[in-house]
Amino acid sequence: MATSFTNFSYERFMRNMGQKLEPSVRYHLSKVYACLTATCAAATVGSLIHLKGIWEAGMLSGLIALGLVLGLIFNPDNGKNFNMRLGLLLGFGAFTGHALGLLLEQVIYINPAIVVTALVGTTTIFTSLSAAAVLAKRGSYLFLGGILLSVLNAMALISLGNLLFRSYFVHELNLYVGLAVMSGFVLFDTQMIMEKHRLGSNDCIAHSLDLFYDVIGIFRRLLVILTQKEQNNQRKKRND
Repeated sequence: MATSFTNFSYERFMRNMGQKLEPSVRYHLSKVYACLTATCAAATVGSLIHLKGIWEAGMLSGLIALGLVLGLIFNPDNGKNFNMRLGLLLGFGAFTGHALGLLLEQVIYINPAIVVTALVGTTTIFTSLSAAAVLAKRGSYLFLGGILLSVLNAMALISLGNLLFRSYFVHELNLYVGLAVMSGFVLFDTQMIMEKHRLGSNDCIAHSLDLFYDVIGIFRRLLVILTQKEQNNQRKKRND
């Protein structure tokens, strides 16, 4: 029964996508999601390298990732440098995952199941919202861009102020609002990618990078939120 429902939903989704999207947009999205999948796989490898103790770099990994993304920015798509830019993208994914290894190490120490839950949650959120953006009316989520950027700027200022006050409430608010904002960016970025392609941009590397930022942002916040809940539950059990 579940398999039949899944097949029905998938067939209906593909049929709706075929009706709403031009063939060129569908093809471009398939390349974007393929690059995104490869980048997430590279991030997984990078995380495992840290967790297995093969190489631990800490902040250095973040600096290398920054250098790689700057390499992408200063080497725009010219139709001939796809392989080079794909290598930069995969390298960025690997070092981003490696830098995330420190957080993963702490989470696994508390409860390894949290990582699986966060992965499933991130996949569910991203897939659902990206599909919603693809099937929605053209441009219906583009208005979110300005709102989301404004909220991010406000959160950054509040976080700076909270370095002095160290309010637990503000910290929690930033986590949940940040999760909502990154989820909103999935809707915005997916539709923006389609519009950019319609205007002539075929840069699937840059477009997949936008979505990778969203995926990592959601995953990191879910890890922290779930870990805090687990710590609170363990504290309550000890007090009972």
